[in-house]
Amino acid sequence: AAEDIEMLESKIIELTDKIEVELIPKDEHDDKNIIIEMRAGAGGDESTLFSAEMFRGYGKYAEANGWTVHIVSSSKSEAGGFKEIIFEVKGRAGSNGTTGGPYSKFKYESGVHRVQRVPETEKQGRVHTSTITIAVMPELEEKDYSIEMKDLKIEATTSSGAGGQSVNTTYSAIRIVHIPTGIVATCQDERSQAQNKEKALAVIRSRVAAHFREIEEKKITDNRRSQIGTGDRSEKIRTYNFPQDRVTDHRINQNFNQINLIMEGQFEPIISALQVADLEMRRAAIAD
Repeated sequence: AAEDIEMLESKIIELTDKIEVELIPKDEHDDKNIIIEMRAGAGGDESTLFSAEMFRGYGKYAEANGWTVHIVSSSKSEAGGFKEIIFEVKGRAGSNGTTGGPYSKFKYESGVHRVQRVPETEKQGRVHTSTITIAVMPELEEKDYSIEMKDLKIEATTSSGAGGQSVNTTYSAIRIVHIPTGIVATCQDERSQAQNKEKALAVIRSRVAAHFREIEEKKITDNRRSQIGTGDRSEKIRTYNFPQDRVTDHRINQNFNQINLIMEGQFEPIISALQVADLEMRRAAIAD
């Protein structure tokens, strides 16, 4: 009987823990594909180069999870980096053993990412600090979030390259303006006007939904404090310190080493730590 009691008491703890986790509401967007908007911030060319490195790292991380990456639009710098790049990550939940879709992992990447390192062009070996901003939005279908077509201004233009010069003479590029909010989306990376329009509509739908979602979330400040996943895009969330071989996530005040491997797409230790912290914060919020 004593042995049974000891076994059953440990079972109670295990089942209680499992029940508490199951009671936490699941993020309704976890299984969604995503649209990521990445923009260079402070730091000039060094910032654009870091954007390109992060895009490459995210691509490798997505591939490791069995997902695919498609560029919607991009603007390159003279240094070869990205002033701005917008791309989709698509894939099913359960791909390559994952338990959620792209949003379940990448949602922790929204915010300001700071890099500290010596640029290749720096002759005196001084460490420079640069930033990029990243916004991660679930890609919503029309059934998920509908926009009135009368609220959209859709224009077909010629594709433009670096410096604004025309790349081709066919009107295949699409620019969409959501009139009530002034939010704009463009797409010129696909060959046909129909494909560009489809991608631009997906971007404008996600941007408008995110715009109104942020307004609602700001009304519920206590709820926002109990979540790690959907941080404000102006909040500094992570620092990549190359000289000290350290990545620091400021939301959980945790350091991760082997920065070169992380930049090669090995973000899983960071994201797993954020998922655990997010889960614990949600459990605490329910207990309160």
